[in-house]
Amino acid sequence: MNLAGERQQEFTPRQHAVLERALELLVAGGEKALTTAGVARAANCSKESLYKWFGDRDGLLAAMIAHQASKVRAFSDDGAPMDHDRFRAHLTGFAQDLLEVLASDVSLALNRLAIGQASREESRLGQLLVEQGRRRIDQSAGALLDAGRRRGLVAFEDGDEAYRTLYGLVVRDLHVRMLLGEEGARQRETFAARAEQAVEKFFALYGVWEMKGRALA
Repeated sequence: MNLAGERQQEFTPRQHAVLERALELLVAGGEKALTTAGVARAANCSKESLYKWFGDRDGLLAAMIAHQASKVRAFSDDGAPMDHDRFRAHLTGFAQDLLEVLASDVSLALNRLAIGQASREESRLGQLLVEQGRRRIDQSAGALLDAGRRRGLVAFEDGDEAYRTLYGLVVRDLHVRMLLGEEGARQRETFAARAEQAVEKFFALYGVWEMKGRALA
């Protein structure tokens, strides 16, 4: 099992550094600042290298989004033993990572840009955010929930519904408030407690021991 402390590794360290610079440009200057020449200059690399690594502008955007999504720790089940406490720690780590990523300047800039372009037929940013960002996170979290179910730690019939419940408990209306710039919505010092509370409520709904306890009461 490889979740705690590990990240998805799809790019080389050099490519990660270039994507970080591209994301910084996007936050500082918006979409107009995100040109091949601008990224190459900021990252101290050639335009040829950018094309080789990421392809066209959509490819660069997709890579930027995948890089940002990789900051939520990935999970793959290798069959190693996992008890209730370890599973709970994995869920809490996922929840806190998710809040941290959603609250970042980069994610907020990408989402605001996608919302602003939603009415443009030629814009693919919203689709890229779903495919390269949200879907990657969803799949990893789904694998974690399935691992917990196989080990008898949680019980549910519909994995998608269970995940949507977890996501809703973690995020609630916080992301919308962040996007709207509400003062206090991005208080990172509260994220650990929010993650713990969300996982506690999730176990109350799906945890096997909680279910047994209610049956015996």
